[in-house]
Amino acid sequence: MAIAFCGKRVILTRNSFFKTLKRRNGYIILLPEIGEDLPEKNPLLKEDGLPEFNTFTIEKSMAAIGQQTVLFEQGIAKIENDIKEAEKLDIVTQVLHPLEDLSIPLETTWGVTKALYFGNQSLMPTKYYLNIHNRMIRARATKFTSLPIYKALKEAFASKVPLTPEQKRLIQKYLLEGRLNGLDLTEKQTEDLQHSIFHLHKKTTEMLKKVEIATSMFKTTVSDPTVMKDFPEDFLRQISVDSKNPRTGPWKITLEPRIYSQFMENCPDRELRWNVWQAYVGRCALHMENTLRTSGNLEDIRDHRKNQAKVLGYRCYAEMSMVTKTAGSLETVYSVLSRLLETARPAQEQELQELTTFAHDRGFDGDLLWWDVDYWSKKHRRTVYNYKDEVLCEYFPLPQVLKGLFGLIEELFDVRIVEGRKTDVWHTDVRFFDVIDLKGSAEPIAHFYLDPYAREKHKMNLEEGGWMVGMQSASKIMMTKPLAALVFNFPTPYADVPSLLSVKDVVKLFEKVGTALQHMLTTVSYGEIAGLANVEWDSVGVSGHFMANWCYEPRVIKKISSHYRTGEALGEEHVDSIRKIRSQMAGFMLSKEIYLSRCDLELHESEDFWPKIQKRLWEEHFVIPHDSDDSQITAWSSIFCHNLGAAYYSDLWSQMIAADVYSAFLETKGDKEAVRETANRFRETFLSLGGSVPAGEVFRRFRGRDPNSKALLKNLGLQSKDPRE
Repeated sequence: MAIAFCGKRVILTRNSFFKTLKRRNGYIILLPEIGEDLPEKNPLLKEDGLPEFNTFTIEKSMAAIGQQTVLFEQGIAKIENDIKEAEKLDIVTQVLHPLEDLSIPLETTWGVTKALYFGNQSLMPTKYYLNIHNRMIRARATKFTSLPIYKALKEAFASKVPLTPEQKRLIQKYLLEGRLNGLDLTEKQTEDLQHSIFHLHKKTTEMLKKVEIATSMFKTTVSDPTVMKDFPEDFLRQISVDSKNPRTGPWKITLEPRIYSQFMENCPDRELRWNVWQAYVGRCALHMENTLRTSGNLEDIRDHRKNQAKVLGYRCYAEMSMVTKTAGSLETVYSVLSRLLETARPAQEQELQELTTFAHDRGFDGDLLWWDVDYWSKKHRRTVYNYKDEVLCEYFPLPQVLKGLFGLIEELFDVRIVEGRKTDVWHTDVRFFDVIDLKGSAEPIAHFYLDPYAREKHKMNLEEGGWMVGMQSASKIMMTKPLAALVFNFPTPYADVPSLLSVKDVVKLFEKVGTALQHMLTTVSYGEIAGLANVEWDSVGVSGHFMANWCYEPRVIKKISSHYRTGEALGEEHVDSIRKIRSQMAGFMLSKEIYLSRCDLELHESEDFWPKIQKRLWEEHFVIPHDSDDSQITAWSSIFCHNLGAAYYSDLWSQMIAADVYSAFLETKGDKEAVRETANRFRETFLSLGGSVPAGEVFRRFRGRDPNSKALLKNLGLQSKDPRE
């Protein structure tokens, strides 16, 4: 990736191209032999424009991607040449439309391979996908690092050439990307920037490898069946040495996040919990062997990011991050986080007191520490809230949940989702759906694949529980319809038992479908700013979190539930427990998210050594004292090795905005006409406008004001003490 802010989207090609050897920027591009008609047809798609999974092979994919990325880069060179030779440049027809023409097909190929990577790794193994991913990133960067394109767009924007609002927004995106890629810098500054980026890549790669090794090194075996008696059957099957006899053991415990979290929540043996906890939080710590310590790596990463930001004219990396965020400034983020903490911290104290009393009443002795909280929280949840996953899941069979979810979407947005015609899929579990706008024609406006079930082999085990892949973007220029893939790891049906979802699974399904709706219902003309593209990072989760809020609405809970055998409705006491469960340990969990968000931002703003930052912030945010074994920052790969550096707060910010959006529906008090009007306004803003309008303006068009944190605190059952709200 040319720079951390090069963007989150994907690309492809189709335009006219050179068939000769072409030298660019000091390297030579060799164009493979290609049929004359290839630019007119994506080799991985059928005539109807859908992926040709039945004939998909790795070799075919690699060849197509190799050809398309070269053609894309040559297409960029063609645009540059047209700019140079034009006496009077038409910025729309000679630059913007050709860029769209190049980008959509490559994006689709990348989307197809990404869906396969998540859904069927026998067709798209990790090592091949990573090669594709890196090649796509390099190809895509050429349109954002092209000085001729940047200068032409900059001149057009400054000269007030007649442009539509969408075209202005699109040009603004290219100008921002260009600035962050250093296109305004002097030659010396460019060298400094490239130096920082080169060493950043080196240090992040080193750190990621160390974290992976440290995570994989720890394994412990549990042989006592009494320790494992309360664990879910499907989890025991995953960790059992003999998966055919999951209840007899022994069982292998590792630090994979999905295994770690389940173990900490269900293991009754405190010593075993501590052993696994200290291994998890101590990965790559200063006390580990030298080859696995990452403290030096993360400090180098901080330094190079700081240098990168300063070369580009920013005080620090965290400040640079804000130019791609709705919040706009560090001061705004810090202010909101502090305001939330004013409520969350006192609530945390009360929650831990209550949890400690609960544990003491059941034989626990001493203070609750970090390796105790998850275990006793689950016990408390089951006893006080009558919240038992093994009971509740019987009322959430996947077919019923989908029926209720699709019914809610139709009720709110006048959009019908129906199972589509038989088409190629990457596994027999996969289903294909059409999205039909009831206000328009009967012709589908979008399509999506649903791959719902966990598979032991050849399917990625998603830590987040699910993923939405935008396989193809809407583009009026290219006349393409949105195509998405929804991939989950829900329980696999067996015998006459359907897939039974936990409440957490249901929330994840609603969230990812909400994200997909923004991808599929966009009305924007250009794929580069349609749907989720170009939406600020701290607002990209709004539609997903908005839909997840409906999972706690009693009317909706009843709509999506019924007992899988008897059809019996979910009892009022269970509906009530689901509604109230969000408030259990809500202050503790919110304090934790605020701490991590603040810690990430200060690591990318402050000059202090990381342990000093951690110690100071820990005391401000937590009741439980910091344990000397806890060195989670040294294994925090998402902010140091991936794209969440100075952006971890983004998901919490999206939740805050989504809660405020959802509160507009609560204010209708169930009036059907008011709900429909509010839902229509949501569709015409958040779901329609995508990244063609700044997210803050999208919210103002929907709500008539700026967002605040009051609705989030209300959703979590926390009482705001801020008189300004």
